[in-house]
Amino acid sequence: MKNSYLCLIISLLIPAGLWAQSTPGSLKGIVIDPDGLPVSYATIQLENTQWGSYSDESGTFLFRNMPPGDYSLSVLAPGYITFLEKIAIQAGSITELKIVLSSSSFQMPQVNILSEKSRLLSVLPGSASYITPRELELLAPISGNEVFRRIPGIHVVDEEGAGLRINIGLRGLNPDRSRNVLILEDGVPVALSPYGEPEMYYTPSIDRMAGVEVLKGSGQILFGPQTIGGVVNYLTVDPPQEEKIRVRLQGGQGGYFSGLVSYGNTFGNTGLQVNLLRRQATNLGPTQFEVSDLSAKFKFLLGEKSALGVKIGVYDENSNSTYVGITQAMYDAGGQDYVRLAPNDLLQVRRYSLSTTHEHHFSSRLSLKTTAFGYTTSRDWRRQDFSYDPAASRQTGVVWGDTSIAGGAIYMRNGTGNRNRQFEVAGIEPRLSWNYALGSKKSELQSGVRFLYERAFEQRINGTSATARSGELVEDEIRTGNAFSAFAQNEINLTPKWAVTLGLRLENYRYERDILRRRYSGSLRDTSIVAGNTLTSIIPGVGMNYQLGPKLSVFGGIHRGFAPPRIKDAISNEGEAYQLNAELSWNTELGLRSAWAKGLSAELTGFSMDFSNQIIPVSVSSGGTGAGLVNGGRTYHRGVEASVVLGVGEWLNAPFVLELEGQVTVQEARFKGDRFLNISNEQVNVSGNRTPYSPPFLLSSALTFETNKGLQLRLTGTGVGEQFTDEQNSIIPDANGRTGSLPGYFLLDGTAQYTLAKIKTTFLLSAKNITDARYIANRRPEGIRVGLPRYLSAGMVINL
Repeated sequence: MKNSYLCLIISLLIPAGLWAQSTPGSLKGIVIDPDGLPVSYATIQLENTQWGSYSDESGTFLFRNMPPGDYSLSVLAPGYITFLEKIAIQAGSITELKIVLSSSSFQMPQVNILSEKSRLLSVLPGSASYITPRELELLAPISGNEVFRRIPGIHVVDEEGAGLRINIGLRGLNPDRSRNVLILEDGVPVALSPYGEPEMYYTPSIDRMAGVEVLKGSGQILFGPQTIGGVVNYLTVDPPQEEKIRVRLQGGQGGYFSGLVSYGNTFGNTGLQVNLLRRQATNLGPTQFEVSDLSAKFKFLLGEKSALGVKIGVYDENSNSTYVGITQAMYDAGGQDYVRLAPNDLLQVRRYSLSTTHEHHFSSRLSLKTTAFGYTTSRDWRRQDFSYDPAASRQTGVVWGDTSIAGGAIYMRNGTGNRNRQFEVAGIEPRLSWNYALGSKKSELQSGVRFLYERAFEQRINGTSATARSGELVEDEIRTGNAFSAFAQNEINLTPKWAVTLGLRLENYRYERDILRRRYSGSLRDTSIVAGNTLTSIIPGVGMNYQLGPKLSVFGGIHRGFAPPRIKDAISNEGEAYQLNAELSWNTELGLRSAWAKGLSAELTGFSMDFSNQIIPVSVSSGGTGAGLVNGGRTYHRGVEASVVLGVGEWLNAPFVLELEGQVTVQEARFKGDRFLNISNEQVNVSGNRTPYSPPFLLSSALTFETNKGLQLRLTGTGVGEQFTDEQNSIIPDANGRTGSLPGYFLLDGTAQYTLAKIKTTFLLSAKNITDARYIANRRPEGIRVGLPRYLSAGMVINL
């Protein structure tokens, strides 16, 4: 009776044409693998129609109110042969299918942090999230930040509004340059130097992604080196079995344009996927940029038991990214939120990457996957000098802000600091997977080793004009690292309902800093200072998953969090090797997953991270002085993550999709134990203070409405609590805007899409920050960054 009343109410709110019962047939199915396990997130498509969806975590899918007739059904999932079948829909009846996918020996060999089995999250011994291709389509993101805000526990700090450099913090960790998160693309590291300089000055473009995986539990010790904040793995499109051409165009205010052209096909035993992306804007907030991104994947079937995957990438960026932000007086006065303070600042990033993965199946239970990778990244950054001191030398005469307030004005100077850096990374990782039995107990062992080499060349050249790219070489050094890792993780199914996972990782890192030129005692000197150190750590972990019932499971785990120190922090400018320990923590979590009833699923996770030594960054990007850090001290992080998905349309058996989602994170991250700061020649203990940029709560919600006529509507809300921006937890902002509290804010985004199946084209409209909320997104590195105002864009996607 309640459902009838709800259907009546909704039918009054939704146009009659969308509710009309003109399609009396239905199609219901389940997708499973050869072992009978559900295949989640398989793509279900009725060819040449508007009906398309994904199987849920239980492998099921449902199309309602379909016109009677004959259809061609296709089911596609990574690692399986595409399923094709003719079906007939009868009026007034439900057609039920049981689809068994056959494993494909011709899949793209690569490393994912979540296997197809793991994406069935109910069996995973830890917290994880998977952003599906459908979710990416519904979001129509301008920036990858919009995607990561949909994941519980992740705090994303905007920098320039375009997501060119992502700043992710998990569970209260510092989001600066995502240094506490391991970022991968198709299982391969993407940081400048994964060990010695993990900052994300290069970020993969979300426009060309097919999905995103996030792993926060103990399973992350299979990767590394960072095992503290979690693992983020960008997933790119694999070569298809049949020809596919896709064109995606999107444009918006401020000269924004994103164009992606992709082609994929398989020729005999060879498959390929090529993507060409162009992104640019003239005034996206304060930012102007041009990005060209070319990537290609090839797969080769070498026999019945072996396959080879090859991936190449070329990325080129020119942007006027800058560190200087507006002052507090400028923000309070308004009207200058997106002024270009240093229009001649220029960041140039160029990256070349190559990786290969060879997979060999010795048997149905034993396989070896070997990945070799290498990439080089150049990051040249011209930044104009400036000062908050009215008496600063060599001024250009350009002044921003309020000169009547001490520190409230920015005086631009006639000089530049050119920070030019070149990075080289190469590695090889064989990874063995063995499914075996201990008596009657099914077990799976994953083990492997990795050798990684990295080298960074850094120079600073001071120019004598606001546009100079050359001048006096004042800093010159080379930083080198060699790492060896070994890891093993064994999952044992003690009972059909109870699985335990035991893991161990070894990290050994040898690093060296070679200082060739630097200023000492006020004068430049050519030097030959070489210093190094070796760091070794054992990283254990254990996780478990217990099925309390067919629709309820409990999971938990504990593991050692580890992150090596940056080389520049571990060795001083004078060549002294500080006894700087690795960043270490104990991370625990305990949670519940449930699909309580039809159309209702939920997850609740409690987490704790206890740091014996959290390294507090003092890099310029984090608002600090640059280098020379000693051990930061103890901190603790506690919190709860909760998510709920309510399929109202499924619950009501309605002829449309109406889905409500909500995620909330409540967390506390504070300094633990005595930690003293020298403030105005006084020692101030900040014990008990909140750590910088750790909001006490994060909210994300979405309301999705879809019809079988091709219409999709999505409304997304994001809330972020108040943050402190320094260790003192300053509330009153400094005049220069670099410290002070950061008030909470709420953002509302919306998208509308309509698909014309006959021409295989989807049209989309997108509105970001619909309420035009004005908020401070960041006070780092050197002043206030204001979040983007209301932003409109439109586009189309053509699938040929």
